[in-house]
Amino acid sequence: MSADGLIRIEAVDDGVAAEWDAYVCSRDAASMYHRYRWRQIIRDVFDRETFYLAARRGGVIRGVLPIVRLQSRIFGHFLVSLPYLNYGGIVADSADIEHKLFAHGSELARDLGASHLELRHTRPMFEGLPVRTDKVSMLLDLPDSPDVLWKALGSKVRAQIRRPQREGAVCNHGGEELLDDFYAVFAENMRDLGTPVYPRRFFAEILSAFPRETRIFVVRLDGSAVAAGFVIGDGRSLEIPWASSLRRANPLGVNMLLYWSVLEFACLQGFATFDFGRSTVDSGTYRFKKQWGARPVQLYWHYWMRNAGEPPRINHSNPKFDLAVAAWRRLPLAIANRLGPLLIRNLP
Repeated sequence: MSADGLIRIEAVDDGVAAEWDAYVCSRDAASMYHRYRWRQIIRDVFDRETFYLAARRGGVIRGVLPIVRLQSRIFGHFLVSLPYLNYGGIVADSADIEHKLFAHGSELARDLGASHLELRHTRPMFEGLPVRTDKVSMLLDLPDSPDVLWKALGSKVRAQIRRPQREGAVCNHGGEELLDDFYAVFAENMRDLGTPVYPRRFFAEILSAFPRETRIFVVRLDGSAVAAGFVIGDGRSLEIPWASSLRRANPLGVNMLLYWSVLEFACLQGFATFDFGRSTVDSGTYRFKKQWGARPVQLYWHYWMRNAGEPPRINHSNPKFDLAVAAWRRLPLAIANRLGPLLIRNLP
């Protein structure tokens, strides 16, 4: 019996992968990103140190907390659950176990000398902790038929979808055979946004680990890829965590055709919800997603912080990075694609 009488918190290794997955797949609060395979992807692709904590009662897992350590001279030293992905944080059977996992995670951050621990949750959990609430997920409840959704979109959105079709744009979907097309569009768009790009290998590893859950969509115009999206399906929800279109093709609305094609697919596959990903309220991406009928769902990013102050914003929306963003946009694409993966591994 552990010192606290009932619950024992332990750092686990790859030997518990099946047991870990059985637990998270049984919990509605867990995301697809809580599955153990993501630990291996993050370690292999980004070379980051990971700490996966399990709470046990009577030898049975009753809660989990996956943590990744990010450390660099430029961006600092901190822990995140989970970086690179939209969701993470603590999943547990009870509030008591949640608090024990948080206490263990914050103690780990303190011992490692990290400046903070960031936990990405979908509900408020720890009263009194610093919390960021500037982000929301945009979710759309899907009907049984794409025809019903098409009629619900309204004439303005339908006209925007038809325009690229009139220009000859077409969208198809598949798997690994479309990865090069997706990555070419994604990498160029990330450069234009002033954001370092993930390595191509990241997406290749996801496709390999989750072949049944993942799909790539590509919009072509005159034979060339001009928009693309990477989707992940989990249970009753389909999510598009990564999507891009080329600026030179944006006046034709190719991104509208991309999203309609994904939504049509989601309806036909029987998904109940479509997750457009996270956005800042009233931003351009927020308004784009809202026009499809998506509703905002508040996100809560909780923090343990070594020193007092506001929760950190280590991303391109922070004004302190404005000069770096502007400089990145001017880089030749080949150089941005070479340097981007080296920097993004240290950004949450």
